Amino acid sequence: MNTQNTADQMKSLRLSGMARRYEATLQLPVHEIQDPHSMLAMLVQAEIEYREHARTEKYLRFSKLRYHALPEDILCTSERGITREQVLRLSDGTFIERGENVLITGATGCGKSFLACALGRSSCLLGFRTLYFSMNKFLDALAQARLDGTYLRWIKGISSNRLLILDDFGLKPLSNDARIAILDILEDRYGNGATIITSQLPVDNWYNFIDEP
Repeated sequence: MNTQNTADQMKSLRLSGMARRYEATLQLPVHEIQDPHSMLAMLVQAEIEYREHARTEKYLRFSKLRYHALPEDILCTSERGITREQVLRLSDGTFIERGENVLITGATGCGKSFLACALGRSSCLLGFRTLYFSMNKFLDALAQARLDGTYLRWIKGISSNRLLILDDFGLKPLSNDARIAILDILEDRYGNGATIITSQLPVDNWYNFIDEP
C-alpha cells in the first residue's frame, strides 16, 4: 500500500487534521500501530479537533478583539462590583444562546473593555461568531458604509455574528444616522444574538444621551 499516496489524498480532500495524524502514526513501530477500527476512530477525532481549532482561530481573527483577555484574568472584588460567579456564568455562553444582552458600566480605566474582550474570547472558543467595535470605529465604519452604498450589506454582516461588542458607548454624541443604525442592528439581533455594551455613563443616563423619543 502506498501510504504517501493515501496521505496526499486526505490532503486533497481537505482532511488536514486526519492527514497529519496519519503521517505521525506511520512513524510508529509496527507493533505500536492500532487496529484498523481504533485507528479510524483516532483519525476522525484528529480531524474534528483540527477543524474546531481552525474555526476558533478564524473567529478570533475576525472578531478584532481589542485585548487578548481571558476570564480567569478578571479581578473580581466587591469594589469592582463583579463576582467570580458572574464571570463564570457569562463565560459559558448561555446568555448568547438565549439572545440576552450584557451592559458593563464604570469609570475610565476600571477594566470594562478588558472584561468585554474576555467574554468575547470565550464566545469564540465556544464556537460563536463574534465582532468587536469601539464606538469610534463603529461610527467611522457606519459613515463609510453610508458613503459607498454598502449600508444594508454592512448591517447584514453585523447581524451574522452571534455576539456583538460595542465598546465605550457614550463618548461621542450620536448622529441621526448612528441612532438609526443602532436601532436597525438591535432590532435584527433581538432574540437571535447577544450584544455587550460598555460605557462610562450609568444606564439611567443613556436615554438622555441618545436623545431620540
